[in-house]
Amino acid sequence: MVTLLEKNQLDYFIKNNPSWVIDNNTIKKEFKFDNFIDAFGFMSKVALISEKIDHHPDWQNTYNKVIINLTTHDKGGITSNDIKLAESIDNLINP
Repeated sequence: MVTLLEKNQLDYFIKNNPSWVIDNNTIKKEFKFDNFIDAFGFMSKVALISEKIDHHPDWQNTYNKVIINLTTHDKGGITSNDIKLAESIDNLINP
């Protein structure tokens, strides 16, 4: 069963992953690439991971920038599913 993260769990994640920030019951990160093709390729990889773990981001793309917000809507906040997806996304950039 997926439950909301407790404050200390979320603080631990942010401390160890400072490129993610807390923003209105989400964790958020901005990624910048050299061009649109690289940004879109990254989004395609994230889409495949998201489908595999059945947890999907809220995101936007403008040219070479991708902004990802992670939250678990049916729980009303940040859960272990969001942390798992965030870590998987970061592993695409820094394997």
